Amino acid sequence: MIKQEFTDHQLWQAIKCDDRKAFDMLFERYWSAMYTSAYNYLRDAALSADIVHDIFLNIWQKRKEYEIISLKGYLTSSTRYHVYKCFKARKASPLIYVENYDDETSIQQANAGEEKLASLDLESSVNDHLLQLPKRCREIFLLSRIQQMTNDEIAAHFGISKRTVENQITHALKFLRLHFKDLAVLLLLSTLNK
Repeated sequence: MIKQEFTDHQLWQAIKCDDRKAFDMLFERYWSAMYTSAYNYLRDAALSADIVHDIFLNIWQKRKEYEIISLKGYLTSSTRYHVYKCFKARKASPLIYVENYDDETSIQQANAGEEKLASLDLESSVNDHLLQLPKRCREIFLLSRIQQMTNDEIAAHFGISKRTVENQITHALKFLRLHFKDLAVLLLLSTLNK
């Protein structure tokens, strides 16, 4: 049996039924991408490996409780969330000791770190707001925006009309715009003050 024979959904259903082999297949399918993603931000091999193992351990321990629609999306978001927690634990602004403040590369490195944190913070906030949407609306939005599925593919997946898919995506976008309009104003003001 080749691990690529099963879809993520099939693996998840087997895992929920305590199938250890399905869990191993899922681990083999995604651990490398998750590790690489964490390592690209943290530049710490041991910490990156710990993050991946913690995520998979949590999935196995809570397999009966979780309702995961998109394993790939869930694993990607979990990895980013754990990276964000590591950055937050290290404090938002790490000290950079520089001999010469005229050295622009040091300033650019500091700015790159702040941008990563801001990006992770925004992504976390978006994910929190998405959880407030109705389940089906959230599922459709994630399939469209995270999994890059077309409206026709989503409609076929759920057995609904393409128009319903479009309405649900529009609803999700309006909801996010409403909740992030104040953030956009703050971002605009902060860039004008620099």
